[in-house]
Amino acid sequence: MPDMTDRQAFSGLTVLDFSQGVAGPHATTLLALHGADVIKIEPLEGDWGRGLGKIEGDHCAHSVAFNRGKRSLALDLKAPDAIAAVNKIAAKAAVVVESFRPGVITRLGFGYEAIKKINPSVIYCSVSGFGQTGPYSKRPTVDGLIQAFSGMMVMNRLPDGTPWRQGMIAVDVTTGLYTFQALSTAILRQFRFGEGCHIDSSLMRAAAAWQGAKLMEWVHTEGNPQPLYMPAGSYKTSNGYIMLSAMRPHHFRKMFELIGRPDVAADPDLQTHENRIKNAPKIVKALNETMPARTTEEWIALLQPNEVFCERVSNYEDYLAHPHVKETGAVDWIKQDGFASMPIANIAGLPPAREDPARHHAPHVGEHSRAILGELGYSAAEIDAMVAKKAIVVPSLPARAAE
Repeated sequence: MPDMTDRQAFSGLTVLDFSQGVAGPHATTLLALHGADVIKIEPLEGDWGRGLGKIEGDHCAHSVAFNRGKRSLALDLKAPDAIAAVNKIAAKAAVVVESFRPGVITRLGFGYEAIKKINPSVIYCSVSGFGQTGPYSKRPTVDGLIQAFSGMMVMNRLPDGTPWRQGMIAVDVTTGLYTFQALSTAILRQFRFGEGCHIDSSLMRAAAAWQGAKLMEWVHTEGNPQPLYMPAGSYKTSNGYIMLSAMRPHHFRKMFELIGRPDVAADPDLQTHENRIKNAPKIVKALNETMPARTTEEWIALLQPNEVFCERVSNYEDYLAHPHVKETGAVDWIKQDGFASMPIANIAGLPPAREDPARHHAPHVGEHSRAILGELGYSAAEIDAMVAKKAIVVPSLPARAAE
């Protein structure tokens, strides 16, 4: 049981979390990191999100990242004993989150109307691909398909025009952020006015919200959005890539003078914002010809002191090792069962992970089943009987919490 003297924003709130994968779990782990007691309801085999990428035991990097701070209760949602236990949690939960395909949670007996009868002020949040209504509501989907559906892949197209998928599950992560925002304001309304609600959160709508300005731009330009300014992009150097950005006229001229291309700086076709965009191929050609002559570090040493915006294109290893990242405490390293130390990117508004590493522990499948049922009033014998009937799963050995 979490410490009720904890002064985090959501301390003392119980969250019943049926969600799996990334979007819903991301939202609920943010609630947990802000103090809520998030009880993760998992099937007997565990959340399918535990199998995204390389697996260590019953975790992968994604399941650690998006389930920190929760407690796991693994059970069979069709078993009468398990149903009774979940209803006891639902009756006291401030928030319930689910991410089944629309209609499934209702058939299981835990839909909004059913929970509302036993908990009138509950905040109930459904996270899905296309939302709870509409012709695509029951259409199966994943992050990459929503990137395609929402226009994101076209916005992120390659120079030759090929639509391109983001290399991470960008829509799922973004949906988690928008869902956390919606839950946070709903919790405040619940606190102030005693009112609950049903939040319909979807990957489709989150992808559009994230690209809101691009949607407007598409209409404003009649489907022909232009670059925001030129030059802006990454260019090959002798040992890697450099990102360049020169929006203002004096930055443009200074950059090309410094790199030894005064001809481009003085080109009459490139002296206004509109002309630089119109004649972008000229700029790109000049940079592709010139930048490979030196290393990224040499260019940065030349350009940055003269207030030309540029940065090395780094990989994650570069980022984690960077002295600025280290000195500002942007990342802490936390031990998670089955893994070497894992980098935890600290979130604005939360204490650094190093100050409370136990809060960043991601539970094993059913790690807290016994403890949670005990808090609900079940005896050890009753819990053992539920284990024997395969209504719940408990770890064979006590899991070691984060140190």
